[in-house]
Amino acid sequence: MPESQSHKRAKSKAAGKTGKKEVVIKGKKRIDALTKVKATEVERSGSMDGLIKAAGRLKASGKRQKVLQVPQIDMKKAVDAMRKVGVSGTVKNISGTKHRSVASNKAYRTKGTGPRKR
Repeated sequence: MPESQSHKRAKSKAAGKTGKKEVVIKGKKRIDALTKVKATEVERSGSMDGLIKAAGRLKASGKRQKVLQVPQIDMKKAVDAMRKVGVSGTVKNISGTKHRSVASNKAYRTKGTGPRKR
């Protein structure tokens, strides 16, 4: 199925002038846009399975900054998908006007925020 114009536009904007689009990462997967420090994945389907797969691709990218772009109506589902996969990053709407930061449960555990032992 061909990509929609909004998907292509979001990928190009995320890659910027120096980044690349449709880059192969480990596991023979493709991520929508990569720069030196940021990985961006655009997922328009709205299905939980698609969002989980996109979050998994972000995790496999190995980049420090991870961004999942979705339609605004699917932002809450995307946050849940990123938490389920255990990925910290940002969820943005397609136009980029709204964003939500996501810290995975694993990120909380590694910072030592659990109960103190006496």
